[in-house]
Amino acid sequence: MAQVDTAVVMLRDRLISGALAPGDRLGEAELAEELGMSRTPVREALRILSGEGLVEIEANRGARVSYWSEAELLNVFEIRLRLEGLAARRAAERATPAQADRLHEIATLIAVYAKPGRDRDLEKVALHNSEFHGELLQIAGSPALSSAVAGVVFLSILSKTHESFDDEAFRRSVNHHFEIVEAIRAGQGDWAESTMRSHMLSARASLLANTVDFPSEEPGEQK
Repeated sequence: MAQVDTAVVMLRDRLISGALAPGDRLGEAELAEELGMSRTPVREALRILSGEGLVEIEANRGARVSYWSEAELLNVFEIRLRLEGLAARRAAERATPAQADRLHEIATLIAVYAKPGRDRDLEKVALHNSEFHGELLQIAGSPALSSAVAGVVFLSILSKTHESFDDEAFRRSVNHHFEIVEAIRAGQGDWAESTMRSHMLSARASLLANTVDFPSEEPGEQK
C-alpha cells in the first residue's frame, strides 16, 4: 500500500473513532511524525479526506476536523434515504437468488451482534451494516449511485448513529434488513425502496431522540 493510502486509512480511522474531535487542528508536521512518514503523503491524505467531508482545509489556516451541525447531519440522512432507497429498488429488480442469499447472511450477522446485553458489539454491527449497504449498491449496478452514496456515508458514521440506538431501535433496524432482503427476493422494488426509507428515517429519529446535545455553534465561534 502506498504511503498516501496508508495515511488515509490511519487518519480516517482516527476521525471515525472520535480520537480526533470536530474542530481539532491537523498539523501536517505533527501528523507526519506520528505516522512515521514525510509531510507529502500526509498532505495528499488530508486532501482526499477533505473530499470525503471529514476534513476542512482553509487557505492560510491549514486543516482541521470537520464540524457538522445537527442540521447538516440530518441533511445527510435525507440524502441517504433517497439514494439508498433507489439502490434497494434497483437491487430488487436485478438481484440473483445467490445475491439475495448473501444479503440474508449479512443481515443475520448484524442481528447476532446487535442482540441486547453485554455481547452487543457496535463495531461489528457497523462493519456488517456497511457490508450490507455496500452489497446492495453493488447489486444495484450503478457506479454513479455508488459514488454519490460514498460521498455522504462517512459523514453519517461520524454521527455514531448506532450509539444513539436503544434496544427497540436495534430491533427495528435488524427487522428492516431482513424485510429488505425479502422484498428483493420477491423482486418488489416499491417494497424494497419503502423499507429502506423507513430504515433511514428510523435511524434519524434515534439520532434526534438519543444523541447528547449537538453544539449550537462551531467550536471556537461566539455569537
